[in-house]
Amino acid sequence: MERDPAKSALAINPELVSSILCRFIGTELRRAGFRHAVVGLSGGIDSSVVTFLAARALGPENVLAVTMPYKTSSEATRSDSQAVLDHLGVRSLNVPITDPIDAYFRQFPDASRMRLANKCARERMTVLYDQSAAFDALVLGTSNKSELLLGYGTQFGDMASAVNPVGDLYKSQLYSLAGWLGVPEQILHKAPTGDLWVGQTDEGELGFSYAEVDRLLALMVDCRWHRRDLLDHGFAPQFVDRVAQLVRRNHYKRRMPVIAKLSARTMDRDFRYARDWGT
Repeated sequence: MERDPAKSALAINPELVSSILCRFIGTELRRAGFRHAVVGLSGGIDSSVVTFLAARALGPENVLAVTMPYKTSSEATRSDSQAVLDHLGVRSLNVPITDPIDAYFRQFPDASRMRLANKCARERMTVLYDQSAAFDALVLGTSNKSELLLGYGTQFGDMASAVNPVGDLYKSQLYSLAGWLGVPEQILHKAPTGDLWVGQTDEGELGFSYAEVDRLLALMVDCRWHRRDLLDHGFAPQFVDRVAQLVRRNHYKRRMPVIAKLSARTMDRDFRYARDWGT
């Protein structure tokens, strides 16, 4: 029987992946001179996995998980976050963001809910970076490979971080890793959501499931299949074209700001040393 190439591309060994990512977290923090990490915990699969990995890599006493509910945040977000905290015993802090968000939008009562969602994401990141200073820590990112490729995140909001251990794992792969790590069952089985507004789900907003798009992305990005190969494999043309457009259009979110070149050694183009250059 012919093996599904997408399934093969998405298969992972969760024990090995966990070991690699835990070493990655410890090494990157020590290289930068830190022993502590800060994570924004939403009770979703991504932030839960990162919190589990950080606790394994650094010890729970060296991890600060920050919950930052807005007034529309669901009870599931609160209870699932608490389940992770109870299970791991990491340090925790609850910083509601309703007051600063509402104070800002009193000036803009007609703002769209997408503006509100983006503002919430950036407000949460300002909290995390402030707490990283207070805790002498680095901020760990929680954006997965599916989100990064599709641009499904807020630039300088949830996509910001100092170190991202899960950015090379598709959403589908995170579930396999989460199950092996022991992430609470209710988190594994709930619909992915950024809890951006009441009833919001990732897949409802995107218009396709992560299972569908991860199969396509794995072949398009990792296996470097061309459009014709993807169509021959059974993907609908409209789906292939839409996903390809999202990947192209959102490339600016995946890189540092473009710098106009004036000198012989421009940052990011010619001056490409690793960040531990000189150590």
